Amino acid sequence: MEYYTYILECADKTLYTGCTNNLERRLLQHNNSKHGAHYTKIRRPVKLLYSEKFKVLKEARHREGEIKTWSRKEKLKLIDNNNIPNKKH
Repeated sequence: MEYYTYILECADKTLYTGCTNNLERRLLQHNNSKHGAHYTKIRRPVKLLYSEKFKVLKEARHREGEIKTWSRKEKLKLIDNNNIPNKKH
């Protein structure tokens, strides 16, 4: 199974960081269902800005916790650095 750590941008331009095993479903939940996080429910719509894939849930959760401690500036830098076309990893 694959797991994802992700960053969303809410309608009010705030950022939300989460973790899931089904990124597409979770994004739909954040935007449309009562199963989305309370934070995003009151800030809809949200859009996916960034995601990382992991093979182990523990690693995805750890990364989520790490990113949540960062400033907005640090999160935006991560997003910008990973949206550069043809960037070598």
